[in-house]
Amino acid sequence: MRPDGWHLTEDLDDFLARAGDFLRSRPALHNTQLTVIEELRTRERRTREPGPRRAGGYGADGTVFGLFEAAGEVRAACYRPPSQRLTLTPLLPEQADSLAAQLVAVGQSLTGVLADLDTVTAFAGAWQRRTGAESVPGWRACLHRLGTLTPPEPPPQGRGRLVGAHDRDQLIRLCAEFAASVGEVLVVDAGSWAGSRFAGRRFTFWETPDGAPVSMAAVTSMMAGMIRVDPVYTPAHLRGRGYAGALTAEVSRAALAEGATDVVLFADPANPTSTALYRRIGYVPVADFAAYAFSRDAERTAAG
Repeated sequence: MRPDGWHLTEDLDDFLARAGDFLRSRPALHNTQLTVIEELRTRERRTREPGPRRAGGYGADGTVFGLFEAAGEVRAACYRPPSQRLTLTPLLPEQADSLAAQLVAVGQSLTGVLADLDTVTAFAGAWQRRTGAESVPGWRACLHRLGTLTPPEPPPQGRGRLVGAHDRDQLIRLCAEFAASVGEVLVVDAGSWAGSRFAGRRFTFWETPDGAPVSMAAVTSMMAGMIRVDPVYTPAHLRGRGYAGALTAEVSRAALAEGATDVVLFADPANPTSTALYRRIGYVPVADFAAYAFSRDAERTAAG
């Protein structure tokens, strides 16, 4: 049995061998960790060269994984990708403080942190105490889980259609529009598509009777019975016609038919229209989440 506390590794296989059951025990709450780590595994399998496994395993790209063990059981987990934004499962304040202390001790830098609201607040405070880096509020969202699916009545004209290979150019354009609309600083084009967070998802268009796509939605692969709807996007000039609600209901129905026991999505609390739409079709709030960016200037000042 290893000593209680945080244990860091760059080996994803080792991390999942120890933390996999813990992550799968609360698939709705741990949806981000489950989906991102699976994307990392898939990406690494695509790019790994034949022959002996490289030193450092899956984490050879610089991703660091962490787990908190107590009495031989995993109680919390985290990962820090090359972007250096730490993502956490729910932590107690003392777990957040001890993680901040260990990351500082081993020389890990952070650009920010993402977690449920209580955890992100506790960790940001601990990081500031130990590094001087101030936190700047960024992304906020409320995690919702599907209860009883209630499709909108009457639905808008048209139907949902799975996106095919012939839709690639239009799909890439819509994903780029979506990323820009929510303030994501990333390039989404044909050259970067394979490495983007959108590449491994199943997309559906809502198209009008004349075959024009007017809205899109995607779902992640199922992990531990959980599927996340992400993203949902309708171009601004086509909103207010019921397309997003009908499409979200359609991909949610398909997820249930696939066998998902937890269908989740994140809703922007600053957008009451979309939040109300999701709740009308059966999604109920679970927990508030947030991301903070850390002031690099303050951190350098403290370190110097």
